Amino acid sequence: MSAFSLKNGQLHAESVPLAEIAARFGTPCYIYSRAALEDSLDEFLHELAGIDSLVCYAMKANSNLAVLSVFARRGAGFDIVSGGELKRALAAGADPKKIVFSGVGKTAAEMSLALSTGILCFNVESAPELERLNDVAASLGRRAPISLRVNPNVDAKTHPYISTGLKENKFGVAYEDALAIYRHAASLPHLEIIGIDCHIGSQLLDPAPFDEALDKLLLLIDQLAANGIALHHIDLGGGLGIRYQDEEAPSVKSYLQPLLHKLKQRGLKILLEPGRRLVGNAGVLLTRVEYLKQGEAKNFAIVDAAMNDLARPALYDAWHDIVPVAPRQSAVSHWDVVGPICESGDFLGRQRALAIAAGDLLAILSAGAYGMAMSSNYNSRPRAAEVMVDGSQIHLVRRRESVEELYSSESLLP
Repeated sequence: MSAFSLKNGQLHAESVPLAEIAARFGTPCYIYSRAALEDSLDEFLHELAGIDSLVCYAMKANSNLAVLSVFARRGAGFDIVSGGELKRALAAGADPKKIVFSGVGKTAAEMSLALSTGILCFNVESAPELERLNDVAASLGRRAPISLRVNPNVDAKTHPYISTGLKENKFGVAYEDALAIYRHAASLPHLEIIGIDCHIGSQLLDPAPFDEALDKLLLLIDQLAANGIALHHIDLGGGLGIRYQDEEAPSVKSYLQPLLHKLKQRGLKILLEPGRRLVGNAGVLLTRVEYLKQGEAKNFAIVDAAMNDLARPALYDAWHDIVPVAPRQSAVSHWDVVGPICESGDFLGRQRALAIAAGDLLAILSAGAYGMAMSSNYNSRPRAAEVMVDGSQIHLVRRRESVEELYSSESLLP
C-alpha cells in the first residue's frame, strides 16, 4: 500500500495529514515516508537473502542525512560520486567498508580522503584515473582497491540525458578496451583489482538491457581469468525504474532473478547500486496555490514551488502526478502548474485536470529522487524544508533556508 493515501478526504503521509505538515513547516516542503524507504530496501534484501551481496544506495538520488541513516541502520552500503557525498555518508553512520566510489572526475584530494577512510572500492572510469589513483595510493603507502566501470555499449532505452552505457556516453571504459586496461592496472603496484562494475542508465523499465549487459560482462570476466586476473565482486549498478505516470515498472524480483541465475556458480559477491528505486516514490513535494490565472490559450495555477525546488520537469520534460491534498467536488479545469521563477521553463506539470482554488495545497508525487538533491537557489529562493514521517511522528530533517543564509558567505566591495 502506498505511504501516501487519502484518509477522511485528506492526503496523508503514513498516519499524518499533509495539511498538518504545511501548517507546521510551511511550503514548499519535501515529505518522506520512513516506511516506504524501508520497504523499498527490503524488496532487494528479500531477493538477495542467503546470497553474498551488498546493496549500495546511490545517494545522489537523495542525500538527506535522515534518509541515509535509515538505510545505514538496515545494513546498506552507499554508492558515492564525490568527496562531499563520502563525508555525508559517514556523518549518517555509514560503514566505510560498504562504500563504493564512482564518478568520472575524482580529484587527488578525494582519492586521498577515500583511501584514508578505508572504502570498499573505487569504480575507476578511465585509464588516466588509474595512474592518478596509483600515485595517490603510493603517497599514502597503501594499495587502492579497484574495479573498472565497463561501458558495455548497451542501449538502456531511457531518456538520452540519463543513459550511461552507450559508446557516446562519458562514463566508464569502452568494452573493447577493458581487457587491456585491466592488464595495465594489474601492473601498477599500488592498485588491487577486486571487481568489475557496470551501470547502463537510469529509470529503466525493461529488464532486457540489464541481462544483455551482464552477458557481456561475463565474457570479459572469463577473459580476465584466462589472463590471471581474478575478481572478488561484480557490481551491476542501478537504474531500475519506478512508476511516475502509467509506466509498468518491473518488480525487483523480475529484474534480479535472471541475473542471479546467471551468477549462481560464479563465486562472486554481488553489488547493486539502486537509487531512484529506493527513494523515488517515498517522497512528495508539498506546495500551495498562490494564484489562478485564466487565459484564452491556457490556464495557469501559480504555486509556491518552482523549478529550483524540482528541476526534473524543466530538465527532461519529466512527468510527476500532481494531486490536491484535500480534493474538491467542484468543476475540473485544465491547468499548467507553474512556479514564480523568471523562466518560461519553470513548470511542474502541464495541462493537469484539477479542481482547485487559490490557497489549496497540492502534492507533487514521486519526488523523493532527484528532487531536493538537484535543487538550487536560483532567483535567491531559499531551499525547501524536508520532513520525515514515521508512523504518526513528524521529524524536521532539514529546516528551510533563510534568505540571509544565501548571501552570508559573500562580501561587499570596500
